[in-house]
Amino acid sequence: MTTLSRDDVMAKVRDHLVAELEVEPVEIAADTRFKEDLDADSLDLYELVMELEDSYGITVSEEEAARIHTVGEAVDFVIGRLPV
Repeated sequence: MTTLSRDDVMAKVRDHLVAELEVEPVEIAADTRFKEDLDADSLDLYELVMELEDSYGITVSEEEAARIHTVGEAVDFVIGRLPV
């Protein structure tokens, strides 16, 4: 896998959220909260986790997913799990 930047991962997460939640890309920043700002429910968050796992070959436990509250935290989680 090629080395991905934080911006690459952010773009992928943003694209997924735009498609799934039908929000505008400008509404999604690193500090955007999934539930409070995007009105994402548990199914939306589950689908995002599945997308990240499939796209990046990582695994996310339920406990880890429960600690991710913002877009930036999701991006940081992915970056931290990518092979060097």
